[in-house]
Amino acid sequence: MTDLRELIRQGEGERLEFKKRTTHPTRIARTLASLANTHGGRVLVGVDDDGRIVGVRDAEEEIYQLRQAAQHYIDPPLELRFKEVEEDDRVVLVVTVAESSHKPHRAQVADGDWRAYVRVRDESVQTSQLTEKALERTDTGPRFERIPLNKEELAVLDYLQKNPRITLAQYMKLLNIGQRRAYRTLIKLTLHGYIKHHDKQKEAYYTL
Repeated sequence: MTDLRELIRQGEGERLEFKKRTTHPTRIARTLASLANTHGGRVLVGVDDDGRIVGVRDAEEEIYQLRQAAQHYIDPPLELRFKEVEEDDRVVLVVTVAESSHKPHRAQVADGDWRAYVRVRDESVQTSQLTEKALERTDTGPRFERIPLNKEELAVLDYLQKNPRITLAQYMKLLNIGQRRAYRTLIKLTLHGYIKHHDKQKEAYYTL
């Protein structure tokens, strides 16, 4: 099995994203920023959501769009690495995004509207102001800073003292809260080092 097929076989996750093509810099900018703000990773352009290799029509055009996104639609700008891989007579562009030491990076979602994102499972999730502050501290001090927790956050830790793991769905049910709110709480706890995020199985889960 080739390196590319082995990478695809892992499936999309915290450090890997599949894209059939780069349609517009603003759309890919969120993904690139989220990878840089989290642990870095790769984007495979020319691979559909199911992991099927469809290839890119014009690798140079894709690279141009990605550079536009990284330089003009992300603040501060990002440097990307590109590698063209041929498989079954199709070209896949492997885009590598390093974890940044200048967090947070914000992506432009509209004129004058810049937002920070982090990677959670295979999604780019908008951060809260508190999470952005945590990201700002990662290149100057300890990676995670323990902070006072509210009742909803303490409930996660209490649950994990008695159970080996918790999923997003379990946490939503536990506190009867919506997905967006639950996501943000779990992201915050993960970034501050209270819990660990695992995404190797079908459903992501969290542990102490």
